[in-house]
Amino acid sequence: MTTATRYSSDLASQRRRMLIILGRLAKEYPGKFEGLNFTTPFQLLIATILSAQCTDERVNSITPKLFATYRTPEDFASIPLEKLAQDIKPTGYYNAKARNIQACCRILIEKFGGTVPRTREELIQLPGVGRKTANVVLSQAFGEQTITVDTHVGRLANRLGFVTTPDPLQIETALMDITPQQRWNDIGNLFITHGRKVCTARKPHCDRCILADLCPSALVIPQGKPAGMSKRQIARARVDTRSSRTAATSQPDHQPRRIRSRK
Repeated sequence: MTTATRYSSDLASQRRRMLIILGRLAKEYPGKFEGLNFTTPFQLLIATILSAQCTDERVNSITPKLFATYRTPEDFASIPLEKLAQDIKPTGYYNAKARNIQACCRILIEKFGGTVPRTREELIQLPGVGRKTANVVLSQAFGEQTITVDTHVGRLANRLGFVTTPDPLQIETALMDITPQQRWNDIGNLFITHGRKVCTARKPHCDRCILADLCPSALVIPQGKPAGMSKRQIARARVDTRSSRTAATSQPDHQPRRIRSRK
């Protein structure tokens, strides 16, 4: 049985480990981040509102037709609410999202001249826009360095032992402290990609994770019973591993997973 060792919690050590992690992930996932499709900041703002409780893939499946039909804040604000709700129905929570989109567009028109503001303080004044959505827009549309804490980033930050909280703002603040500012966008892009492909919520694939040796939550069990270990010893090792994962036990989807190796 192989388990990752504990890592020092001092700031310097955490910063060094973060840089190693980002380096490995950047090598593993080169190229453009696979997120929401957009061509203007306004399109990204609408797409991000639609992405609440919905996958980027699902949002991307409807936005080509949506943005061909509604091109400006005025277009979205003037359409009957029921029609807009039906057009975005595949993304879920469509009635609430339609109301937020129309209210958001009206404020864009009345307060910002129909353009998307470029500061977090102004963005979060818009209906349907919280800190996470604002960070997405600032990062992806305007190239600002921000850390977007979605479910994937929160899960990885806890499993990797950088934080011990489910609170997005606390996670964002902690990651900012241990990551160079010029790499903040990499946190969102790389952690999200790794969370989708390997470190999934229900069944993380620790046996093929490039961060397993750097992760205090990793647990890889070779195929069959390890030589020289009784069932009681295996069970005890699993319990010990569980107890060491204080960073993850605060969230249901952060429970340790036992993954069989493909060896």
